[in-house]
Amino acid sequence: MILGKYISRYSNLTLSTRIHVSTLSLISLLVASVLVAISVGPVKINFTSILSILSNPFVHESISHTELERLIITDLRLPRIIVGITVGMGLSVAGLTMQALFRNPMADPGIIGVSAGGSLGAVVAITVGLEHYFLFSVPLFAFLGSLTASIIVYSFAYSNGRLSMPTLLLAGVAISAFFSSIISATIVLQENPDSVRQILFWLAGGLDSRSWNHVLIATPLITIGTIIISFFSRDLNLLSISDDDSKSLGVNVDLVRPGFIVLSSLLTGLAVSVSGTIIFVGLITPHILRLIVGPDHRLLVPLCAIGGAFFVTIADILARSIIQPAELQVGIITSLIGAPFFLFLLIKNKKNIHSY
Repeated sequence: MILGKYISRYSNLTLSTRIHVSTLSLISLLVASVLVAISVGPVKINFTSILSILSNPFVHESISHTELERLIITDLRLPRIIVGITVGMGLSVAGLTMQALFRNPMADPGIIGVSAGGSLGAVVAITVGLEHYFLFSVPLFAFLGSLTASIIVYSFAYSNGRLSMPTLLLAGVAISAFFSSIISATIVLQENPDSVRQILFWLAGGLDSRSWNHVLIATPLITIGTIIISFFSRDLNLLSISDDDSKSLGVNVDLVRPGFIVLSSLLTGLAVSVSGTIIFVGLITPHILRLIVGPDHRLLVPLCAIGGAFFVTIADILARSIIQPAELQVGIITSLIGAPFFLFLLIKNKKNIHSY
């Protein structure tokens, strides 16, 4: 109720004002959430020490902080936070892209089976032991799994020049169930307890024990993929309307659409490869921002990148704070928030769904 009144008043502002306010607000919230995320945990670190360490990360001696605090921040919490920011950015932009391609605000990498495909790919790499021989084997297989799921779901949902939303959702459920059954069989048949623990990590989705290697794996490629999607956001605007309009305005639909599917699968696969299955980020963030700034993807892509990063950072803070000194997986927090939100969207869009 309160959020609805706020959005209603906010929508009365000019578009330029909304863009500037939204951008500054999201950046401010992200910076604040990062500082809080660095501070909270079994070892509390005050903001003075945080600012001192971040401004001089390689200085070992300081009056304002201890060596232990420096190690906690630079070796444990900072890479974890950066991975969370990257994952949130990738999943949010991937969700936004899929919503435009499928022309429905309820499309999400987790809901339509893309995240499950990425998880299966990562599980295959872990089970075979490829990560011990090739550093990028897990993200590569996660990408291939996400891409495979995208192609299968899209093939089922799109026929005779039309996209069927009910078929999309049902195909996504079926693909997720099928891939999950393969993952379950892998767990049952797996004899290595370390591999089983790693597989369970992917299923729950989390950011614990993330290192600078994980930052190196995911951050550059997700950033590049987000920039490419942002660069072609005009085409995304046209594809979200209709294929005929896109073709009449010079968009090569047969080339651009598969390109967006590959890019969104890449973002999802990379995110899954370093965090496991974290769903609903790509559903909640684009939907809220679309209500605030409108449907223009030239604005939505960068704002969703920032908003998704903020959402995952907040979820990580909650995951580490609710049952201290233990912690929940981030995927559990996003699911607890996202599932009711998705049901709300289903109720709100019931008439639209039946019209497909």
